[in-house]
Amino acid sequence: MSKGWIAAIVLIALIVITALWGTSTYNDLVRTDEQVNQTWAQVENVYQRRMDLIPNLVETVKGYAKHESQTLIEVTEARNQATKVTLSKEMLGSGADFAKFQAAQDGLSQALGRLLVVVEKYPDLKANENFLNLQAQLEGTENRISVERGRFNEASQTYNVRIRQFPARLIAAFAGFAPKAYFKAAEGAAQAPKVQF
Repeated sequence: MSKGWIAAIVLIALIVITALWGTSTYNDLVRTDEQVNQTWAQVENVYQRRMDLIPNLVETVKGYAKHESQTLIEVTEARNQATKVTLSKEMLGSGADFAKFQAAQDGLSQALGRLLVVVEKYPDLKANENFLNLQAQLEGTENRISVERGRFNEASQTYNVRIRQFPARLIAAFAGFAPKAYFKAAEGAAQAPKVQF
């Protein structure tokens, strides 16, 4: 065999190996991106569950706490604000859009917290079976939200690490894979609450 044929075979082998590596890397990036999208869909799912529970909770409390209308209005407004701020999977890389979405959801969580504090004033309401059921479902949903946000952050971390590693970074930049944002703790969460007896 001549040196020309050997050089051609080596060149073809290098091209095939590079193409296989590029294809494998691209497919891995697509897989991790879809993992982020799937976990995001789960986050949206539990947020929707919370949105669906709130009107029932507000209506149940309304019957008992007519003069607590300001708190009920705040919860309803926070829910409306949270439903206005939407975030598509294409926007997950936008830190500003992600921060707006998280702020709206955090505002709703705070309003719900104030509502549950108001409920403490009404022993009859606290004993109402419908209210207790809704409260338990809401607490469970809040826990689910926390778990799904954690899973989303883990999937985003795996994806973000993958698109930053060399040489996959070359394929990611060429194919347009952008970093995803993370959920962060609510502002002031680092300070311990003051408990007074």
